[in-house]
Amino acid sequence: MERNFPEALAHTLKFEGRWANHPNAPGGATMTGVTHRTYASYLGRDVSHDELRAIPDEHLADIYRKRYWDACRCSELPDGLDMAVFDAAVNTGPAQAARLLQRIVGVPVDGAIGPKTIAAVNDYVAVHGLAALIEAYTDARQSFYRLLPTYVHFGEGWRKRADGVAKVARDLSQNNSVV
Repeated sequence: MERNFPEALAHTLKFEGRWANHPNAPGGATMTGVTHRTYASYLGRDVSHDELRAIPDEHLADIYRKRYWDACRCSELPDGLDMAVFDAAVNTGPAQAARLLQRIVGVPVDGAIGPKTIAAVNDYVAVHGLAALIEAYTDARQSFYRLLPTYVHFGEGWRKRADGVAKVARDLSQNNSVV
């Protein structure tokens, strides 16, 4: 739901930290979770590390909204699942976040959440419940991480992140289910 974007962003930013430039990180240099490549693409030009370190809050929020929240159509997902998919999109990319969801709800896996995926999500929730979908999504996310060669460096943090997001997502789904 759209109303959940500020909370989802705030929660995701807790995991993204500040400046990082770990030699084993696939994204390279990042500031508050925004990679050097993403910020350069957003601005339409090359950027220095100093510019990335000084990314304005309004650029940060706009990048997260457009490239992750909107890209995964999170405003059309049920409360709680929107947060889980958004956080996975930030951490793994929107296409991978979509593929995880599509495998669970049984639609063609194309890496783009569209009307068929949204309908399948709603059908899944009607049959199995939202809590079950959030749980299945978290499990799929954890399984994906374990297959990555960089799991040895980042796996413990990813596991904690996915579990923390799942807890907040479950709480959000319960708190907003009677609207």
